[in-house]
Amino acid sequence: MSMFLDQVNIEVKAGKGGDGMVSFRREKYVPNGGPSGGDGGKGGSIILKVDEGLRTLMDFRYNRHFKAKSGEKGMNKGMHGRGAEDLIVKVPAGTTVRDANTGQLLGDLVENGQELVVARGGRGGRGNIRFATARNTAPEIAENGEPGEERTLNLELKVLADVGLVGFPSVGKSTLLSVVSKARPKIGDYHFTTLVPNVGMVFLKDGESFVMADMPGLIEGASQGVGLGDQFLRHIERTRVLLHVIDMSGLEGRDPYEDYVTINQELKSYDLRLLERPQIIVANKMDMPDAKENLEQFKAHLAEEFSEEEMPQIFPISGITKQGVEPLLEATAQLLNETPEFPLYTEEEMEETVQYGLQEEEPAFYITRNSDGSWNLSGDKIEKLYKMTNFDHDESSMRFARQLRAMGVDEALRARGAKDGDYIYLDDFIFEFIE
Repeated sequence: MSMFLDQVNIEVKAGKGGDGMVSFRREKYVPNGGPSGGDGGKGGSIILKVDEGLRTLMDFRYNRHFKAKSGEKGMNKGMHGRGAEDLIVKVPAGTTVRDANTGQLLGDLVENGQELVVARGGRGGRGNIRFATARNTAPEIAENGEPGEERTLNLELKVLADVGLVGFPSVGKSTLLSVVSKARPKIGDYHFTTLVPNVGMVFLKDGESFVMADMPGLIEGASQGVGLGDQFLRHIERTRVLLHVIDMSGLEGRDPYEDYVTINQELKSYDLRLLERPQIIVANKMDMPDAKENLEQFKAHLAEEFSEEEMPQIFPISGITKQGVEPLLEATAQLLNETPEFPLYTEEEMEETVQYGLQEEEPAFYITRNSDGSWNLSGDKIEKLYKMTNFDHDESSMRFARQLRAMGVDEALRARGAKDGDYIYLDDFIFEFIE
């Protein structure tokens, strides 16, 4: 089983706010003590936090449900309940977070310690001390805590690397990575030896360094799902420079120039912005027969496509003998210094914009008719109101009835044809419609 996981859906549920309390002061020598019920505590939120020690989303393979604790209930003597601690969920650097149902981009976590609140805890319900007025000095009203946010998230890991190695299978990408860094990828003389991205730190003699990633080999049609490439093309998106490794020996019967064109076409088909990244062509396996002749033909083909100013850099190397590797790394470091970072997402995707203007407000409730003649009430606003009502006290129930009437529920049911005695369903609550 592969120990690399780069995409997963998880369920998160923030904590419910604590319920407010109904209580009264009953102390000797304190006449007319009045209400003293405190508010409930805030529910815990769920926060994603970058941990530089993580490299994959493997921790989420068997644990995909995260639930924060609820806040404490309010207490007497006006004491508030304690708020619940937030639940911290650690993710690797390079994790993109989206709402799985809407596709909305919630955040891109790239720096160690960076945090993102993905589900906010509900506020605590108010105790009866909050409802005291001059007309009602001893209210028996308290709110239940607000439900916490609940959502399904899509986590997608895009490896953080400065340089990406791309090319057909078995062209020597893993060998090159093992030579220039301390990474030890699996190396074999067969296609798709590399099944997951491998990352290594490259150090140069002058003290410079950069991160290099070896991507699983691409083949024709990879952007449409052929082979393994479509699973890992996302990891190239964060790189600033691409090293296009080509087997110049031609031992597998492929033409080096056709390989070059095919891979670039797959990058273009996946995302046009990938071709904005500067490429260095790595002519590998130059220690093999026919490699020099193939390289001359390759350069001739490139000369027909590019002008002299636009001609990409070509570095002949041998991953086995390490011939030409040092000049390649120096040129790569120099190109990195000249190349700015490519924004992975547009500002419009990342920013939360506020639009001022006339917008239709979502209805507070919806009414549907059941086959047995009863009615259903639904809608986020009315369901939240129901969940925050404490029906253990008559005054709270009466307040809920007044709130429904103020929202227009009675009139709407009457207009739809509801009659005296009809059953009304709201979540798990059933009541009668009374004229």
